[in-house]
Amino acid sequence: MSNPASPEARPVNEPNESFKDLLSQFEQSRSRTPEEAGKGREGTVIAVTVDSVLVDIGFKTEGILPLTAFQSTGETAKAGDKVVVSIKGRDPGGYYQLTRGKIERPKDWASLQKAFAEKTTIMGTVTAVVKGGLSVDVGVRAFMPASRSGARDAAEMEKLVEQEIRCRITKLDEAEEDLVVDRRVVAEEEERAMKDRRYSEITEGATVHGTVRSLTDYGAFIDIGEVDALLHVSDISRSRVNKPADVLSVGQEVEVKVIKIDPGKRRISVGMKQLEPDPWVSVAVKYKTGERARGTVTRVLDFGAFVELEPGIEGLIHISEMSWAKKVRTPSDLVKPGETVEAVILGVSAGERRISLGLKQTLGDPWADVVQKFAVGSVIEGPVTSLTKFGAFVQVSEGVEGMIHISDISAEKRINHPQDMLKVGQSVKAQVLEVDTGRRRLKLGIKQLVPTSIEEYIAERQEGNVVSGRVMQISGEQARVELGEGIQGICRISERSAMEKTLVEAKADLTSLSSMLQAHWKRGTGTGGSRPEAVRAGQIRSFRITKLDPAAKKIELELS
Repeated sequence: MSNPASPEARPVNEPNESFKDLLSQFEQSRSRTPEEAGKGREGTVIAVTVDSVLVDIGFKTEGILPLTAFQSTGETAKAGDKVVVSIKGRDPGGYYQLTRGKIERPKDWASLQKAFAEKTTIMGTVTAVVKGGLSVDVGVRAFMPASRSGARDAAEMEKLVEQEIRCRITKLDEAEEDLVVDRRVVAEEEERAMKDRRYSEITEGATVHGTVRSLTDYGAFIDIGEVDALLHVSDISRSRVNKPADVLSVGQEVEVKVIKIDPGKRRISVGMKQLEPDPWVSVAVKYKTGERARGTVTRVLDFGAFVELEPGIEGLIHISEMSWAKKVRTPSDLVKPGETVEAVILGVSAGERRISLGLKQTLGDPWADVVQKFAVGSVIEGPVTSLTKFGAFVQVSEGVEGMIHISDISAEKRINHPQDMLKVGQSVKAQVLEVDTGRRRLKLGIKQLVPTSIEEYIAERQEGNVVSGRVMQISGEQARVELGEGIQGICRISERSAMEKTLVEAKADLTSLSSMLQAHWKRGTGTGGSRPEAVRAGQIRSFRITKLDPAAKKIELELS
């Protein structure tokens, strides 16, 4: 059936035009009389199926009645039968949905006045698309503005023609025969009522079926029946999901678990991963400290990298656990997202859902054999890696650094800063002075490799040689003896009475050991049965070397 008042030709309704004028224009263009519209119409049964009856109602498209409409009254239906029906809508296939008989509508203006005053919902039939909206039969002609029809566009308005609708009277002027109805307000109230009922039916922890309605960067909105629920990206899967669109699509049907309901804000949060087994339950059994594990780098941050060991299980490689050899500026220098790595499990806390991993431990601890490789007294060579005001750091081997204190750089002169003698990248030789594996410290010295006068003195003498020296100080049963400039030895003394008398340092101004020795030998020493002279500070005496220790640079003596 053609419709002269097509949506394409429909202009916006001028404010001063009354519905009475619009209705008059419309009725003049209609082929059927106003009395025919909106009444229960007679149709002809054209076919009967297992559960429905197909009826010709005079439109291009047939209508469908459920077979139960006849069975409930004990009637039968066959092709050719006449039946009175009313249209209540259309099904997804485009067929008119019918009911038997006529839906009650207001019969007069008095009943319309009552419905208007009480704001009750009434039934009506959309008869046509008119200028600015729709014509509706509610017992009398009524006008429904396009904005209050609930239709989104002209095509949807066309689909409302010949359908029965629920509406509410928003304007009534009997004198002008001006009646305006609103379908949208009824639909919104019904939608709110359905949502309220749905909110009351849903409980936290319940599993519900839903359909993906839309996708965003932070999640997906799921239609769970009358209401939408938010499925956050972090609740989609145990595995890390970067974007919901990577695993979901609009229209996809899903099972979700209700996580939280906020009636005040009318929000429902749901999750998919909550329906999967929790992998953290068995983490303590599967992952042991000290074992190795392989995984994929998922995120790289300033403080470390997260590695997925299995769906839902991530471990953290802290930046401090990435390399033995060097200070790592940023984790991205060593690992990249998507890269597969092998790491050692350093700690597992299932309760806190945390696993600590180490990357450098897979390469072995370079400090494990430092004591054997770099014994005290041995000489190493390596580049200077950094300078501080208190010393210099030298790379001894891969992952092992030693420190040369400023006081151990030079024996010849006092330096104010290591940079006075060294620079970063310079290769140096140094002697190992101390090894502390517990604190991972290696103490080195450069000046210890420079020959000294005591080394030359020891190299030129042997144990048993008799030498001359000056007693510098006596303490207990030991005397410190000067054998030459910068060369000292230790002598044990058995004459306690003599030592007790010589605890004070000699104050003689002896500028040269050689001059003292010459003066002593010119005076001569007693011979025969004279009593040995008591040892005292300042004396020039003869001593026999009992021990030479080149490594420790020690000389032990006895009185000759």
